[in-house]
Amino acid sequence: MAYDETTLEQLRADAAAVVARYPQERSALLPLLHLVQSVDGFVSPDGIAFCAETLGLSNAEVSAVATFYTQYKRHPNGRYTVGVCTNTLCAVMGGDEIFAAVSDHLGVGHDETTEDGAVTLERVECNAACDYAPVVMVNWEFFDEQTPRSTCELVDRLRRGEAVRPTRGADEVVEFKPMSRVLAGFPDGRADEGPAAGPATLRGLRLARENGWTAPEPGSPERQRSDGKEA
Repeated sequence: MAYDETTLEQLRADAAAVVARYPQERSALLPLLHLVQSVDGFVSPDGIAFCAETLGLSNAEVSAVATFYTQYKRHPNGRYTVGVCTNTLCAVMGGDEIFAAVSDHLGVGHDETTEDGAVTLERVECNAACDYAPVVMVNWEFFDEQTPRSTCELVDRLRRGEAVRPTRGADEVVEFKPMSRVLAGFPDGRADEGPAAGPATLRGLRLARENGWTAPEPGSPERQRSDGKEA
């Protein structure tokens, strides 16, 4: 291992806490990959070897998982991952224009990082926030209803080191490494900050309450599908 003794000791302690959550050790691989990413800033060869040794897997088995999921980076990542959704609805609402503008503004393309190491730009298939399209995420925090101009201003603020507040969720965006530690399962105490849902997300619930709409009871005719099974 290329980790120094202090780092390795902390990694082993954190890894033990992660593995203890699972009845089968290998089930801990995903959070362990986030853990090593929180130390190295990406899933490094040393991180791959650490996960393999910890879980009794081969390096190839760990690499197969790390290369499958886009949240695991195989080369050094910026302090902020800026993901522009260009899936159907966001694209229709301007996502492609946002990506093109920010790419030109930063001088980087998909999965590329600015020279100062601040921003890695990504095309994202879906941010699961269609009600606020077009959506941009920074280290998986939501920035709703963006425009090319607002997103370029956002990345400029990130590069200047300014505090940036998402539209929903935490009060402030944190850098990539501490966010990776949260994804590894180590809370940072910010889970209850900010609104989790806004008016657009809650509109259906509000309309249901205003009109007295309720879901059909289990076993009722309304719950039966055409094939006779319950929906």
